[in-house]
Amino acid sequence: MLLPTGRGTIGGVLGHIGLNVADLAQAQAYYDDLLPLLGFERFLAADDQCAYKPAGGKPGTYLFFYPAADPTPYSPDKTGLQHLAFMVRTRGDVDLVHRHVLSVAGEVIHPPRVFPEYPPPYYATFWLDPFGIMLEAVCHHDRD
Repeated sequence: MLLPTGRGTIGGVLGHIGLNVADLAQAQAYYDDLLPLLGFERFLAADDQCAYKPAGGKPGTYLFFYPAADPTPYSPDKTGLQHLAFMVRTRGDVDLVHRHVLSVAGEVIHPPRVFPEYPPPYYATFWLDPFGIMLEAVCHHDRD
C-alpha cells in the first residue's frame, strides 16, 4: 500500500547495500581496483568499513563492506543476496571488466556474451569476487 505524501506516490532509489566479508582489507583492495571500471569511486575507508559511491556525483546506490562476525563462507544458494549486477554503458565496457577479472585470476562464471533468455539487448559477464559473491557487468544497449 502506498501512503499519500501530497506529491503523489512515494518512490526512490535504493540508497545503499551493506555486505559482510571475511577480510575487509582484501575486499577494499579488490573493490578499489574493480569499482572504478563500473562507475564507482571510494566514499570512505576505515578499520570497520569501506564504501563506494557512484562516481562524479551521479545518483545511485552506495556499496558498503563490513567485516563479517560469522566466518561461515558466503553461499548464493542460501536465503539472501544472489548476485550484484552493475549496468555499464557499452559492450566494450563489459569486455573491459571481463579482461580485468581475468587479470586478477578471478573465477569467471560466464564470459561476455548475449543472453537471449533475457529481454534484448542483454550483453553481460558474470564472475565471483574473492569471497564467492557473484557479480555481473551488463550492457542493455547494442552499442560498443
